Amino acid sequence: MMKQKKYDLEDRFVNYTCLMIDIVESLPNTRAANYIAGQLIKSCHSPTFNYGEAQAAELRNDFIHKMGIILKELKECRTALKIIKRKEMIKSLEKLDEAYKETEELISIIGKSISTAKSHNKST
Repeated sequence: MMKQKKYDLEDRFVNYTCLMIDIVESLPNTRAANYIAGQLIKSCHSPTFNYGEAQAAELRNDFIHKMGIILKELKECRTALKIIKRKEMIKSLEKLDEAYKETEELISIIGKSISTAKSHNKST
């Protein structure tokens, strides 16, 4: 049995952004790919930086708001990855599939964190 590598969520976001940069850098130099690259480079950095802000949130509502921004940006990344794959903009499907899987996992984690924070908000 392989030992599962344990990630700090902040480190996981940093690794995610690095993976997404690799994908952006491998896109072709076309008008469509350049547009997607511009969108993706912004949306893949946002979760990482906003997670740092969420950790420093002073109020639960601020935390929920920041996590909501992270969720929106991750969903934007997911959509961009779908377009890249469907249009076959890059040939390295392995990296693309890895990024898509990680995006889905991060969406689940952040979605659950928001739900938990909201339920704690109602109980206080």
